[in-house]
Amino acid sequence: MLPFYARGGPVDPLLILLAALILDAILGDPPLLWRALPHPVALIGRLVGALDKKLNRDWRSRRDRQIRGALFAGGMTLVAVGLGWGVTELRRQWSFGWVLEALLVWTLIAQQSLYLHVRAVARGLDRTGLAGGRQAVAKIVGRDPDSLDDYGVARAAIESCAENFADGVVAPVFWYLLFGFPGLLAYKTVNTMDSMVGYRDAHYRDFGMVAARLDDAMNLLPARLAAFLLTVAALFVPRGRPLAAWRVMWRDHRHHASPNSGWPEAAMAGGLGLALAGPRRYAGHAVEEKWIGDGRARATVPDIRKSLLMLAVGCLLNGGLVILLILAQG
Repeated sequence: MLPFYARGGPVDPLLILLAALILDAILGDPPLLWRALPHPVALIGRLVGALDKKLNRDWRSRRDRQIRGALFAGGMTLVAVGLGWGVTELRRQWSFGWVLEALLVWTLIAQQSLYLHVRAVARGLDRTGLAGGRQAVAKIVGRDPDSLDDYGVARAAIESCAENFADGVVAPVFWYLLFGFPGLLAYKTVNTMDSMVGYRDAHYRDFGMVAARLDDAMNLLPARLAAFLLTVAALFVPRGRPLAAWRVMWRDHRHHASPNSGWPEAAMAGGLGLALAGPRRYAGHAVEEKWIGDGRARATVPDIRKSLLMLAVGCLLNGGLVILLILAQG
C-alpha cells in the first residue's frame, strides 16, 4: 500500500496508476507529445551520458572511478527522488496536478512498447526472413545480431520479452506502490543508469559498479513477482506448461549471469517448453552460459507469438493486482 506521503489530492494515486496502465496498454507512448517534448527517460539518458563523459575518464585510477561512480549513482537517485517528491506535492496541492503525475506514470511504463518491439521481430522473420528478424531484434537486445540464425533471433526476442516484462512493467508498478511517484522515478533512473554504464568491461567496470548493484537490488523482488505472473500466464497459452514454468523457474534461474533476469526467463522457457539463454555472442566478446529450460532451443515465430500472449496475460494480472489493492482500501 502507498505510504502516507504519497496519498492525498483529488484523485487517489492507485486510480492514477490504474489509469496509466490502461492508457499505456491501449495507446502506448503518446507520440505527438514526445515529438514536441523530450521523453523523461531520454532526459535521464542525456544526463547520464553527460556525467559519464565528464567523470569516467580512462586515465583515472580504479579507486577514483569507483568513488566517482558511487557519487554519480547516489546523486542521480537522490535527484530523482526529489523530483518525484515535487510531482507528488504538486498532485496533492493542485487540483489538476494529478494529470501531470498520470501522464508521467503512463510514459514510464512500457507494456505496449515492449509488445510492439517483440512483435516486430516475429513480423520481420515472417516477411523478410532472417535479415528482417535481425534488424528488428537489434533494437531490443545487446547481442551481435549477425551472429544469430533464425532460431537465435526468436530466442533473443522471447528472452527480451520476459526480461523487459520484469523491469519495464512489473518493477515500475512495484516501486510506485511502495513509495509513490518518487519510487517509480528513482527506479527508472537507476534502470537507465544500469543500461548505460552498468557493464563489466574495462571502461565501465569500476564507474558503473554501484549503478549496477542498485539496479540488481531494486529488481530483486519485481523479477521474482514477474516470474510468478508469467507462470500463471502460462495457463492461458495454447499448450502452455505452468507446472514446467514453476519447476524450471526454481531450478534454472541461477543459470543466468544476472541475479534477477534468470527468474522471468526461466518461467518463460518452462511455460513454452523452450531452452533459452545458453552461449551468446555480444559485440567483441562471447558469453558461455548454461541453458535455461530443457525444451527446444530451436524457437520459431509461433513461439514468439506465444510469448506475446504470456506477456499480455502477465500485464493483465499485474493490473489485476492494482485493482485488488483499490478494492482492499475501499
